[in-house]
Amino acid sequence: MKHFALTLTATLLLGTSALAQETRTFDVSLPLGAESHHAVGVLKFGEELERLSEGRLTIRPHYDNALGAEREVVEGMGFGLIDMGITSTGPMGGFAPEFLLFDLPYVFKDHAHAHAFLDSEYGDQLGSAIETAANVKILTWMENGFRHETNSVRPINELADLKGIKHRTQESSVQVDTWTALGTNASPMAWTEVFTALQQGVMESQENPVPTIYDVRFYEVQDYLTMSQHVYSPAPLMIGAQLFSSLSEADQQLLMEAAELARPVQRDASLAMEEKYLEELQELGMEVTRPDLAPFREAVAPVIEKWKAQVGAELVDAALNFEPATN
Repeated sequence: MKHFALTLTATLLLGTSALAQETRTFDVSLPLGAESHHAVGVLKFGEELERLSEGRLTIRPHYDNALGAEREVVEGMGFGLIDMGITSTGPMGGFAPEFLLFDLPYVFKDHAHAHAFLDSEYGDQLGSAIETAANVKILTWMENGFRHETNSVRPINELADLKGIKHRTQESSVQVDTWTALGTNASPMAWTEVFTALQQGVMESQENPVPTIYDVRFYEVQDYLTMSQHVYSPAPLMIGAQLFSSLSEADQQLLMEAAELARPVQRDASLAMEEKYLEELQELGMEVTRPDLAPFREAVAPVIEKWKAQVGAELVDAALNFEPATN
């Protein structure tokens, strides 16, 4: 009887150990390709996760919206249909109004301002909001970068040059209001339809970070690039909250640590790619303009006031006035 009890105990211990050492491959959705700044971050995350878990935990990336458009990916993670994903914040305001902050124009002055804000308690606050609203957990704040306008009509040397251009926005009422205030004929459109719409002339203009403009080959259907820097666009790396909760505490910590290690690598790559691809886009024939942005800021000020209450006045003021800590 004693021998049986010892054997049963050993079996239970072995079972517990095996459970703790579970192997798993996480499918990760990316909206861009394998050479993109998104991929740099996701692949670094996978590399660190595999190293920290001694090979037990790995990722399988799926590029170019292969698992669905960004809103579908967020929904899929929430329902447990997709493991993980990196997306822009454009569709996320539909789940949690706090995320409309990243649609408001000219909130963040530069990268240091945006990074410090996201890495503060306000980033945690936003993470809690989307977890409650959409059942997804943000592992870390990677980035798309500052967004800039491109079009196939004319170079934008001043605000008036935008007048009447058919401009595509993300599926966000804030963005429609912003680009209407800037003088364009603005309409929302799903990301997967944009290139064809520009190619066919259904749309004439769009806006994205420089690495995305290059990665998607917008230079094939757009002649002019305006360094408008109108919004800063994060790219949160997320996991389904239910999936995250099902993991052991140890493995949860490994995921968080791998994400934190990958974040600065991805952000540095985003900055480096912006510089590199800006030069290459010009070599590929795009004309780059740098208009005085003061009139742009003035034109869209009413948009901030209109949406401030819905986003959260305290959050908007915190972002506008946030001062990065200095050592």
